[in-house]
Amino acid sequence: MAAPDKTRRDETTQDAPGVPARRAALKLLDAVQRRGQPLETALHNATQGLNHPPDRALAHALAAEVLRRLPDLDALIDSATRLVLAEDAKARAVLRIALAQALVLGTPPHAAIATVLPLVDGGPRKLVHGVFGTLMRQGATLPELPTLPAPIVERWTTQWGAGVAEAARRSIAAPPPLDLSLKADDVAHPDGTALLPRHIRLPAGAPVVAAEGFAEGGWWVQDLAASIPARLIGAGTGRVLDLCAAPGGKTLQLAAAGWQVTALDIAQSRMGRLNENLARTGLEAEVVTADALKWEAEAPYDAVLLDAPCSATGIFRRHPDVLHRSGPRLIAEMAELQARILARAADWVRPGGLLVYATCSLEPAEGEAQVEAFLTARGDFAIDPALPDELPDGLPAASRGWVRVLPGMLADVGGLDGFFICRMMRTG
Repeated sequence: MAAPDKTRRDETTQDAPGVPARRAALKLLDAVQRRGQPLETALHNATQGLNHPPDRALAHALAAEVLRRLPDLDALIDSATRLVLAEDAKARAVLRIALAQALVLGTPPHAAIATVLPLVDGGPRKLVHGVFGTLMRQGATLPELPTLPAPIVERWTTQWGAGVAEAARRSIAAPPPLDLSLKADDVAHPDGTALLPRHIRLPAGAPVVAAEGFAEGGWWVQDLAASIPARLIGAGTGRVLDLCAAPGGKTLQLAAAGWQVTALDIAQSRMGRLNENLARTGLEAEVVTADALKWEAEAPYDAVLLDAPCSATGIFRRHPDVLHRSGPRLIAEMAELQARILARAADWVRPGGLLVYATCSLEPAEGEAQVEAFLTARGDFAIDPALPDELPDGLPAASRGWVRVLPGMLADVGGLDGFFICRMMRTG
């Protein structure tokens, strides 16, 4: 273990100022594109050796902008090379970072190229310098709306129509707003727009930790679409199980609504954030770190909320890495896992109790098809349709009673993350 750490320290300490953050961004992109890791998961390892938070933030921002603009960056690179660079060529990766700096983040071109050339020491420095210089002299620009990866466009167009794919381009072009879920109606909070009770929407980039009411525990950050699953359970005083609970926004909602909550998740590291928010808000829940497929419930629950692990394609505007790592294979694997957890969760619901199934996915295999298969197998469950007053204006329930949130919905007030939510009742 010591050798890799020493190599990393030597590498970063020998770099000129600004280079270590770009080197970390290169590692982040490799983790996402070659190994299929989520950007947030790869961040810790890729930024080891960066001792200043601004450097870590820059590495993250660079990688995210490259992933947000990847097809457009590659189109520029290919327009300035005689031979097409390999998809996994380091020269292409470094050029992506340089162009993202100059064309998206506003870095002066001389600084953008100077801080990436050390990443190809011993490699095609002249090629990288030449291609970048050519594009800068040509006045290269990126389109106003990012181009989505071709497989994504094809899949979403087939599933939802060309309008949704185009709405996704508009959605990812602008930073999403900041949504807050309130612990109670009378807590201190920043001024904003309320789209549902106990909800406040703020502009993109609004401060969090320093904002009014944060230190007092009056609210937490949670996209409005992500708040709908717990809203469909409503208020109560009985026992509710929040499966796959981390990072905990739904647990906090349920606890604030009066329920006795058991929050279960397999990831100890992610449960840390849930415990921090419980402590900050003063809300209570039983926190269990366990595998939902192996854990044994002590008794039936009045309600079970399953926000199942998924491809996460619905949160692409906040996490553009999902556009490049969530393909058919991952979707199929997640759908199989969802079916297993859903079947197990159903047995923990008492007769007359509620089961809410949700995913932050835009894939029918992880939403509509999953519920249809479940209802075919379980005749003791039926859809309990979402009601208009449980949803924000402009977001109707589907004809089957579930809620499907797509790009373009509520676009006039900042849009929503993509979600599927279905409330079911155990009838027997």
